[in-house]
Amino acid sequence: MRRALPKAGRDWPAVKAEMLGYAAGDVRWREGKTAVYVFNAGADVEQVQKEAYVLFMSENGLGPAAFPSLKRMEEEVVGFGLELFHAPEDARGTITSGGTDSITMAVKAARDFARKRKGVAGPLNIVLPRSAHPAFDKACALMEIEVRRTPLRDYLADPAAMAAAADAATVMIVGSAPNFPYGLIDPIGALSELAVARDLWLHVDACVGGYMAPFVRMDGADIPPFDFELPGVRSISADLHKYGYCAKGASTVFFRSGELHELMVFDVRDWPGGRMVTPTLAGTRPGGAIAAAWAVMNFLGEAGYRRKHALVTEARERIAAGVEALGFTVLGRPQLGILAFTRADVDCVALWAKLRERGWFTGVTTEPKSLHLMLSPIHAEVADAYVADLKRALEGSPAGAGVEARYS
Repeated sequence: MRRALPKAGRDWPAVKAEMLGYAAGDVRWREGKTAVYVFNAGADVEQVQKEAYVLFMSENGLGPAAFPSLKRMEEEVVGFGLELFHAPEDARGTITSGGTDSITMAVKAARDFARKRKGVAGPLNIVLPRSAHPAFDKACALMEIEVRRTPLRDYLADPAAMAAAADAATVMIVGSAPNFPYGLIDPIGALSELAVARDLWLHVDACVGGYMAPFVRMDGADIPPFDFELPGVRSISADLHKYGYCAKGASTVFFRSGELHELMVFDVRDWPGGRMVTPTLAGTRPGGAIAAAWAVMNFLGEAGYRRKHALVTEARERIAAGVEALGFTVLGRPQLGILAFTRADVDCVALWAKLRERGWFTGVTTEPKSLHLMLSPIHAEVADAYVADLKRALEGSPAGAGVEARYS
């Protein structure tokens, strides 16, 4: 719909008031009633995000010579990730604008590796489990790469099915740590063995869990190896703006070696404006996102991340116990911040709507129809309230008759 720009500018208080009016219908994420889209690590982290972002909001990551501060902060953030993911000395990485950007750049590097280093000609393909993120489909659509999705086994990637789907034209196989629909870590160890045996590029999509799993492991959880400590892993994507609790617009992509990392870079020389080198799909890169990531990671440190993630796992465990007491089945064995749960005699989508009426905005999974939560530290404060509202919503559903007597 066309709309004319105001003839004259308006004063900021009036504009601000209208913006806040627009937001009146938004979800109440600061109250902990949202378990998707937002990662609420508390007011202290939110303040660091905002102040650091504003300090560098006009600076541009495209120009490292002009803004060496951003270059230094990016190198240090990437260094934190390389250390967390057991990277070899020659490994490299880059801050991107988000998970889709990180995944796209990893696919681009794998494609160029297949073409330029392995001499693969003709149509290319990528093999990934049905649960892998649609960002891979987007990347492959851009590059005209065939997507081969394979069936799951117990909601996890099936290495045997992926091995059968891969061939000489396969540029990448994918595992998730964890996958988004169920919050489960794929058998990355088995996929690594497949990658080594067949000389396949294994990408680990740790966009959701990359900046959580290492700290949960430090706290004693039996998180299996999923990163560069496995020899078959060539690249990893991990979002800073998810469980890194950084401001939105920040992810990371890592490669086992500098040689592989170079394949993601765009280097255009034949142009009147001079040589243009960009490490990601974007040209301009917001300095605020880089600065906020650096600030939050330094503000929290290892101890801070362990405390925040302990709250997430506490919330997940309490909610899982609560929903199981109401007759639901948790899908698989989630270990990080996501869980999905279902009940055969309940329409989970209708139940989601009832919970929405009570102010909860969460997710759903369609195979099978399930309620889906992506939890933050704030949810440790409201876990019992969620289960109580779920019980009330369930009592009001056709399948809820007698729930008070059975599960009270």
